[in-house]
Amino acid sequence: MSPLPAHRARPAQLLASAALVLALGLAGCKTTQSDPPATSAMAAAPHDEADARDAAAAWGERHQANPDDPVAAINYAQALRASGQRSQAVAVLEQAALKNPKSSDVLGAYGRALADAGNYQQALDVLNQAHSPDRPDWRILNVQGAVLDQMGRHDEAQRYYATALKIVPDDPSVLSNLGLSYALSRDLVRAEMTLRKAVTRLGAEPRVRQNLALVVGLQGRFAEAETIARADLPPDLAAANVAYLRQMLAQQNQLQVPVARPSKSGRG
Repeated sequence: MSPLPAHRARPAQLLASAALVLALGLAGCKTTQSDPPATSAMAAAPHDEADARDAAAAWGERHQANPDDPVAAINYAQALRASGQRSQAVAVLEQAALKNPKSSDVLGAYGRALADAGNYQQALDVLNQAHSPDRPDWRILNVQGAVLDQMGRHDEAQRYYATALKIVPDDPSVLSNLGLSYALSRDLVRAEMTLRKAVTRLGAEPRVRQNLALVVGLQGRFAEAETIARADLPPDLAAANVAYLRQMLAQQNQLQVPVARPSKSGRG
């Protein structure tokens, strides 16, 4: 990903671009905005491109043999997404959703695939059908928040994360999303506090610490950001992440992102 032109990038764009660089490009992990809801039907996600190709071939055969099998459809689509075939994943899950209109597993996966493909409003519509208010699914709430963040609707996103955290208090994936949402809202102090909490929770993935490194770096504490990033990345990649972040900030003519004080109500 190339740096955004200084005369065109806005603060929120800068944050979003930097988040993608650290979490998607150099660090090799997915942003938490893109996390799929785990389901009983979903197999382990492919580890790399070769694994994704193998998984796509295996699940593709099973799906072709039985197109009505929702488990095969979900896992085939997951492997397609992992190998970059997003439109094909959407097509597979669209058909699965037509055949299984009340399956939360299928609808959750379909909404996730739509979001991956950039169809955010349609993704929200599908995800809204994937669970009911009386039986909320925290994983889907987490994805709904992520989609809203992608659409720039950060206040709404934070309400979804807050609801998810009522079901699974201190879940690191939800906290990580919430922290990035605060960052995209230019509330870097609150973002850092939330991400520091997330990294201490059992099951926190390496990308959570990379998100913390991002937020620390956005506050100009580059050496500290690099130290945090090195916990999970080789030194050269950690340094490259921070160097890229420095470059992006420099292109904003020494832009200082406004930091909002945490609200007294503590919402989100």
